[in-house]
Amino acid sequence: MKSNGFTLALAILVLVASGVIFTIVNARANDDTPPAEVDMRTPVRIELATRGDYPVLISGHATVEPMDTTQLSPQVSGEVTFLHEQFLEGGRVKQGDLLFSIEKDAYEAAYLQADALLMQARADLIEQQALADVAADEARRNPKMTYTDLSLRKPQLLSAKASVKSAEAALRIARRDLDKCDVHAPFDALIVSTDLGVGQFLAAGSPVAVLYGTQAAKVLMPIAGFDRAFLPDSLVGRPVTLTKSGADADTRRGVIRHDTGTIDGDTRMSHVVVQIDDPYALSSNAEPLPFGSFVQARFEGRQLRGLFQLPQELVINRRVWIVNDAQEMEPRRVTVIREEGDRFYIRDGLTSDDRIITTLPENPRTGMRVKVINATTGADHEQG
Repeated sequence: MKSNGFTLALAILVLVASGVIFTIVNARANDDTPPAEVDMRTPVRIELATRGDYPVLISGHATVEPMDTTQLSPQVSGEVTFLHEQFLEGGRVKQGDLLFSIEKDAYEAAYLQADALLMQARADLIEQQALADVAADEARRNPKMTYTDLSLRKPQLLSAKASVKSAEAALRIARRDLDKCDVHAPFDALIVSTDLGVGQFLAAGSPVAVLYGTQAAKVLMPIAGFDRAFLPDSLVGRPVTLTKSGADADTRRGVIRHDTGTIDGDTRMSHVVVQIDDPYALSSNAEPLPFGSFVQARFEGRQLRGLFQLPQELVINRRVWIVNDAQEMEPRRVTVIREEGDRFYIRDGLTSDDRIITTLPENPRTGMRVKVINATTGADHEQG
């Protein structure tokens, strides 16, 4: 009995399932709705071409150098008796600081001797002047007699005057030599190199040290030939941004002091001198810019007017891809008048409001149908 009941239930279940399947198949057979069309167009993003005015950025790399450099040499000979504590490599001194002294005994004696000779010459002059006055008075009292210049003591008087001038000059030289025994810093300076010690004998004119002025530095900024056409009319006083190479990439400000006025025969580059005040930041909170630092120098050149500015990756073989009115890709050949970093400045080949493709397909081709997707707030908006 149980077996017959199970068989009956199974038969009923099969009949019901067959009816359901028949109903579904029949409904689909009578459905006239066409299948959804698949959009095969390639999605792209665009931006509208816009003309604008852009300043040219002139840049170049160079090394920071001292504005003032001197090779220090004594003007007198003698033994070194004093040495400034900062008179060593890397030392810093102020303008007027006493750097070293040379033994003065011989020069003091020479000064005293020259002073004595001057006094003697002046005494001789007084004597000759008195004798000349007596001879002149005698000549006036005896007008009928003939007196020569020698008898009137004119040559003797001139010789005495010459002796005084010579003695004055000798005293001035002796005073100068005595003063030159003390050697002072000509400007605020960094001692770059020196080979000097107390007790060392120096000969006049022998180099003893190299000093770099720390009040100002310079950068000999190169200007490439293709940049010269974009230089401003006036360069002097134009601000320059200097960025030090390296991980810290510190930035300082400078100004153009002058153009060197020459073009390098090898590189065909011209140069401008950029001045940086207080490179070691001794009187400010700026970051030091030591001599020898390699920097990138940049300043604004001429203003480019009415140009299109595009990222470099959108300009391929001097062509830019746009979306035309038929929603198809179209290449435009453009005239690039300047490349600056990752930006191209374009003069011809585009018109305002051209739809420039910013997300190019992998294999772009003329006539390829595209679907424009513009980013909007919160969602993407489809055009076309």
